[in-house]
Amino acid sequence: MDADALPSATSVRLRQAGRFMLRLLEHRSFLIGSVLFFAIVACAGLADVLASDDPNRNDYAAILAGPSAEHRFGADAFGRDILSRVLYGARASLRIGVFVVLGTGVAGVFIGTVAAYVPALDGLFMRTMDGLMAFPGVLLAIALSSALGPSEFNVILALTVAFMPRTARIVRASVLVVKELPFVESAVAIGAGHARIILRYILANSLSPLIVQLTFVFAVTVLAEAILSYIGVGPPPPAPSLGNIIAEGRNYIREAPWIAFFPGVVIAATVLGLNLMGDGLRDVIDPRLRKLREAG
Repeated sequence: MDADALPSATSVRLRQAGRFMLRLLEHRSFLIGSVLFFAIVACAGLADVLASDDPNRNDYAAILAGPSAEHRFGADAFGRDILSRVLYGARASLRIGVFVVLGTGVAGVFIGTVAAYVPALDGLFMRTMDGLMAFPGVLLAIALSSALGPSEFNVILALTVAFMPRTARIVRASVLVVKELPFVESAVAIGAGHARIILRYILANSLSPLIVQLTFVFAVTVLAEAILSYIGVGPPPPAPSLGNIIAEGRNYIREAPWIAFFPGVVIAATVLGLNLMGDGLRDVIDPRLRKLREAG
């Protein structure tokens, strides 16, 4: 009987996943955001192919040159190709975003789940998270990056610490709801181990809010990394990042506005794409929000 039930259960899950993906693809915000975001990801991933030149090569004959066939996004004060620097800078920003999302997700799930599942540790963990949340995320990241020194790893660490508390609280709230549901109580009654209860029953049914939250964490990370690089506590030059390209172009905003314009457009497009994807995911996961939005 179990052998016959397994394919049926698997096919049901596959059909549910198919319906979920179909609803996502039918959601206009998610579709537009996905196209926008993954277009930027593709360009950054193909930077070696699409870049016009080495991003750090100085061409003193092209200092502050405007957009042209040779330098399609223009050149900066050292004659470096802006298109190449933007592509490699976007790759760095996206790489940092991925690691911050992974770190925030893992730490947030661990802290939030333990706090909700073990009441004795709830107060300690949540008061610590409240203490971190007392500081605005970007200001906390600036302070940590300044103390640790400018490097890509330190930026990832600082942003993970800054954005992890809110993620942990979201996971905790979701776990607190799911752990009281009848199927979890049934698992406890039949003697299932704590690890199985947490992984199989609680986390598997409480990660939807986390997925939505992590899309917004990614968007805020791209913006925050640009801020850190702009003020000089991000990845150190000459390695390009979107923030330090804008910082280098601020002194030439009148003579060469393209230096700051193009990386700014990439930052805006990335954040917009991720926010639209997050809105779409939230609407599909919780249809009540979509109905309230349409009614309003």
